[in-house]
Amino acid sequence: MAMVSVGAALDSLPLAGGSDPEAPAESESESFTSAAASTLHVGESLPQYLQEIGRVPLLTAADEVRLAQAIELGREAAAQATQDEIAEEELDRLEHLAREGERARVHLTSANLRLVVSVARRYMHRGVPLGDLIQEGNIGLMRAVEKFDWRRGFKFSTYATWWIRQAVTRALADDARTIRIPVHLVDVVNRIARASGHLLQELGREPTLDEIADLLEMPVDRVRDLARVTPQPVSLDGFVGEEGETRLSDLVPDLDAQDLEIAADYRLLKDQIQDTLLTLTPRERRVIERRFGLVGNEGTLTEIGREIGVTRERIRQIENKALRKLRHPSRAKHLRGHAQ
Repeated sequence: MAMVSVGAALDSLPLAGGSDPEAPAESESESFTSAAASTLHVGESLPQYLQEIGRVPLLTAADEVRLAQAIELGREAAAQATQDEIAEEELDRLEHLAREGERARVHLTSANLRLVVSVARRYMHRGVPLGDLIQEGNIGLMRAVEKFDWRRGFKFSTYATWWIRQAVTRALADDARTIRIPVHLVDVVNRIARASGHLLQELGREPTLDEIADLLEMPVDRVRDLARVTPQPVSLDGFVGEEGETRLSDLVPDLDAQDLEIAADYRLLKDQIQDTLLTLTPRERRVIERRFGLVGNEGTLTEIGREIGVTRERIRQIENKALRKLRHPSRAKHLRGHAQ
């Protein structure tokens, strides 16, 4: 039986535009469910995988909004269904919405799998097999599906491309260990990386250096210089440092986990924690990061005060103020879904 080469499959894969008119007459549900399931087995038969995802119809902007709304409703329904003293009829309704939300999540992910291939193929022949790059990109896509806010009016593919590229370039950096940032610069580079992701969420596009500098209250020349030490200007991965992992890496298990859904959730948790910290002032954020060991080792009030140039009592005041902010429902609600 003849095997389809990866190159031929890539060339025939429709990466943009409408669905393939020659695709087999299978139902939409069967198509996107099959493609989603195959994301766990990219490396086993890449040509077959590429053929499968090529059969999934692309989405219109209205489709994206509809699916994103269903995902949101399903997430809320799943949370409500865990509450006590819910009538059986209401519980059935909530469970139905939760199932529809999960189905929508699979659909939105599957319909964009070829976008992952489009991004991953740009990084071929750099030391990491294409199948591995696609698998990492799929994790990035799932993060985009979880974080996408349909109310902002952004095109999903534009938003998702950023997350996919970050996951792919992270895989390349981890494999080659090409990123070497001096320890004293790791903190500020990570802040730039998080600011870039935060602004992407707000703007629906990659931010400019000026926009990043304004958010961080940092000279734009400084941002430009630090951007040069990362693989891609502006779109900084953020997971860098002499050990390849910094910031919140000690808070979550290794991302080499085989279960992609679990790995995606861990990465999403990292982002949500860091997005929350971005709502603090630069000084408050630095105190919290040092006090709780989010960057380096845990620091005492005296040590942090010496670093910043203020008294121990002043550090205590800054810490208490920052913690009050973080406990506010508007910030804390983003992390409650991960509490187990």
